[in-house]
Order: sequence, then structure tokens, then C-alpha cells
Amino acid sequence: VSLDRDGAVRAMVGGKDYVSSIYNRATQAERQAGSAFKLFVYLAALEAGHKPEDAVVDEPVTIGEWTPKNDSRRNIGPTTLRNAFAYSINTVAAKIGDEVGFATIADMARRFGITTPINTYPAMVLGTSNVRLIDLTRAFASVGNKGVAVTPYGITKVTANGVTIYAHEVDRSHVLVAPVVAQSMTDLLQTAVN
Repeated sequence: VSLDRDGAVRAMVGGKDYVSSIYNRATQAERQAGSAFKLFVYLAALEAGHKPEDAVVDEPVTIGEWTPKNDSRRNIGPTTLRNAFAYSINTVAAKIGDEVGFATIADMARRFGITTPINTYPAMVLGTSNVRLIDLTRAFASVGNKGVAVTPYGITKVTANGVTIYAHEVDRSHVLVAPVVAQSMTDLLQTAVN
């Protein structure tokens, strides 16, 4: 799925052959988001007052009976929130989740358009809940839209006999997070790409 910042669907592939399967994997399939779900972890942290340059420590952590590990199987020690996001450090995401609250992160995901059930067990910060691709893409687009909700659409206008009977209007009124939170999240996303 590719969305413009206003929600216009520019590309969508839901399967290989509509005749053999009308199931649209982009809008109907539910899959674990994995580390893409960390978007909501960090949005919640930023909204709670954290800044990209805040110091954090990548160290072994245990929450209840859960002990997350980093993909590298090692810890780097002191770092910044920016670096932890850029390198998708699991232990830092877990510590943030424990601090801001797993329910708060689930609420942030719902606020940004995740429509599937979200568990609030600690491992949720690593994307263990199933999501729809269209919803996750919508959430990222909303961050790119300065924290204003994006609603995917595919029809811009319908005319009949030269008369417009429908014209899509983009609603820019639903603010999800403060602009500074969206800008800080965009900054973190850009760091990951860089």
C-alpha cells in the first residue's frame, strides 16, 4: 500500500490474481507488525515528554516473566532515544513500554487507526498484535501529515451526465498528536533511514 499524505491510495497490491482470490491482503489480512509497531511505542514516549536526544540505557531487562533480547543478542549500554529507535533496540522499547504503560501504547495505536485488537502484554511493544497493512500505512502517513489523521480513499470524484455527484473532501480537522510530537517522530524515522 502506498498512500499520499492526504490519504489518496496511490498503489495497492492485495494479491496476484483477483479471479483466483478476491481476498485483499492489503486491507483484510492480519499479520504481526513486528518492529513497525514501535512507531506507537515512541509516539507514546514523545507525547509523555521524552525527546529524541534523551539518554537511555540498552541493558538486560525483565518485565514480569518476560526478558526481551535484542536482535544482535548484545547490549550497547548508554545511548539516546534516537539511536535506540534507529537501531530498533528491543530492550529500550520494552523499558519505554513499562514506563509509559502498555495500555497507553495500545491507545496510541487505536488513535492512529489500528482497528484490530491490541494485546497489552509487555511483548506488545515488539509488534505481537496482528494489524492490517492499510491501517499501519495509514498510521505512518498520519505522522507524515504532521500528526493529523489520514483516511485512505480511492475515489476522488464521480460524475454522471457531466454533473458531479460526489467529490472527495479531505478532512484535516482530526489532530492525533501535537505537531511537535509528530515532528519528533518524523525526525526519528528519518534517522532510521539515514
